[in-house]
Formats: sequence, C-alpha cells, structure tokens
Amino acid sequence: MTKALKSQLDWGSLVPLRLKAQTIAEGIWAGSHRSPRRGSGIEFGGHRDYVPGDDLRWLDRHALMRHGKLMVRQFETETDRTLVLLLDASRSMAYASKRAPAAKFAFAALLAAALSKLALAGGDPVGLDWLGGDENRPQKPSAGRDTFDRLVDLLEAASPGAAPDEATLGRALARIARVATRGAVIVLLSDLLDLPETAAEAFSALATHDRTLVAVRVLDPVEAEFPFDEPVRLRSAESSAVVETDGQSARQGYLEALEALALRWQEHLVPRGGRLVRATTTEDPIAVVREVLLALESRST
Repeated sequence: MTKALKSQLDWGSLVPLRLKAQTIAEGIWAGSHRSPRRGSGIEFGGHRDYVPGDDLRWLDRHALMRHGKLMVRQFETETDRTLVLLLDASRSMAYASKRAPAAKFAFAALLAAALSKLALAGGDPVGLDWLGGDENRPQKPSAGRDTFDRLVDLLEAASPGAAPDEATLGRALARIARVATRGAVIVLLSDLLDLPETAAEAFSALATHDRTLVAVRVLDPVEAEFPFDEPVRLRSAESSAVVETDGQSARQGYLEALEALALRWQEHLVPRGGRLVRATTTEDPIAVVREVLLALESRST
C-alpha cells in the first residue's frame, strides 16, 4: 500500500493545516476581499442566536452587553454558490526543493482549505475531489458544521498516486460535473505538469451551466525558475526515467515549454470565462487566495 502523503511529504511550515487555513481566511476578511462566490462578497448580514458549535470568533460582545445573550455575527451574499475543489495528488506534487517551505501538495492543500473556510463561512457548500491517488475519497458538496474538519482530514490523509491518464481524468471530471450545480465554482489546484494533453480542454468543458472555472498552477520555485548553471540529473516523479543535461543550455527551452503549457491552459479557459492563476510555494498564500478571488470577481463583471 502507498503510505499517506503526510508521512512522505514535507509539510514544513504549512502545518497545522486547520490553523494556517483559518489565518489565511482571517487575512482575507480583514482586507475585505470577496468570498469564492461569483458576483457577491462577504458582507455583514446581521445577528442570530449562538448555537453550540458556532465559531466563537464571531461572537458579538457588544450584543451580549446590550441584550444579555450570546449572539453571532453572520456574513451573507446574494446567492449560495457551490465550491468544488479538485486537487492533483499525483506523485509530482510531492516535490519540494530546499528553497520551498513545503511540498507542492501541501501548499495546494492549504489553499484549498482556506478557500473552503471562506466559502463555508458564507454558507456555501464545498466539495472535494482528486486527480491521481485513486485511493483518495472525494467529499460531496456540503455546508454542514463539520464539513471543514472532514475536508482537512481528507487533505491530510490523501495518498499519492500515478498521474491520471485520459480515462482517469475523464472519470474525475465526470464526477465533478455531477456534483457541481448550475453556477458552481470549480477550482483546480495542480502543477499541470503530468496531466494528459487533453486536460486543459477537458477541464474547460466544465464551464457549461454557468459554472466558473479557475485553475491554480502550483510550482516549486526551482521548477518555475530552473536555476541550474551546471550539469544536472533530473529524475521523473512519475516513472524511473532519468535525464542528464546541462542546466544553462537547457534553461531557455525548459522555460519556453513551461510558458507554452500555461498559455495552452489560458487559451482554453479564458474564452469560456475561466482563469489561470500562477503560484509558487514560496509566495504568501494569502496573496494567492486573493488572486483566486479576484479571478472569480473578474468572471462576474
């Protein structure tokens, strides 16, 4: 059996996942940025009586002093929007260079957890599915109080697997299409490196039924920059293939191929109202989540 990702991956400074995701969400709220709901933002929506299990951060002390009862602040938007997260759990996502705070999967998992925290705070259902790692369990969209904890548990317990082939990719996207309701937001988090050639087109096809798509490309800084000047030996994460090359002479061709891949995704996504967000694991995750939310805003205008 494949060991759990959390026993193999370097989670580094990105743990504990629950607290880190909450910190990111608080940073977004403090900056008055929008939730992952197209066309609406996180706005104060009044009070309601406290119910055991509610987030104590939203207790209103002034209401307690005025009315002598526990009340929580609510946040609302115009309509509920389902958020479906699609995470790449292929072996290439386990990579972490010495410059990175953690593996790519850990960074993607943190972004996913933060986005789910934001959506659930506004009452939006959140679901989770996978590319790669066939043993991983998906979570159907839910807005229950324990949804966030269950989602984080699934992220932490995910198992790596081979990169999806076209058939596996098709099955994953078919599951997404079944649970993503009209107007849903679908966010893919992946390095995009080992997906089938048809992946960009197949993912973009989910934009029917007024769905909004965002693909977040997560790279290690070494992958993004290829900062090698001397001969290097590169080993594939998905196979036993090994390539020896001169770093300086290979850099331009590598970076051009990397950019061509990103442009291919943009060319498929943008005409259908989707967006590509580029990120590296050394970036501030709050800034990356904000960029995702801005991408969702631009879709609604």
